[in-house]
Amino acid sequence: MSDPGASAEAKDKPTGKGKSTGAASLNLDEIRELADLVNEHGFTDFEFENENIRVRLSKQVSAPVYAAAPVQPIAAASAPVSTATAAPDGAPVVDEEAGLHKITSPIVGTFYRSPSPDKPSYVSEGSIVAPETVVCIVEAMKLMNEIQAETSGEIVKIYVENGAPVEYGQPLFGIRK
Repeated sequence: MSDPGASAEAKDKPTGKGKSTGAASLNLDEIRELADLVNEHGFTDFEFENENIRVRLSKQVSAPVYAAAPVQPIAAASAPVSTATAAPDGAPVVDEEAGLHKITSPIVGTFYRSPSPDKPSYVSEGSIVAPETVVCIVEAMKLMNEIQAETSGEIVKIYVENGAPVEYGQPLFGIRK
């Protein structure tokens, strides 16, 4: 049980080293022993309760801290800065997705390009679509939800494989208007 999100609960168990005193308190050594056990097993929460006492130990797990990259000073106006990158052959690289309208998944589910396995895909790369054109289906909880293009243009990119799970807001298609 080394899961940092693990928790444990014990009820009506004897305290300390096998003795149940029935006393209404624990001594400091017993509390330290409990804390050590909780820490050793990776628990973030531990609760002990019997008819006389209740002890709850909790620790906050901090998120990892990442160092920020050093800030570069802004170049003087006389030194032009180029944001274009070059391919290995020296030609500038063009962002293929710049200016594309992205159709995103409105729900979490499974992406299907066709109405059934034996039917052709609704659209493919190069297809021209209108706003009411059905481009795919996203199945959620056995309900088939038809997704429409909502814009006119050409499908230039399909981001998801047929039958793949999709998340809310995940890009499905790229359309050039």
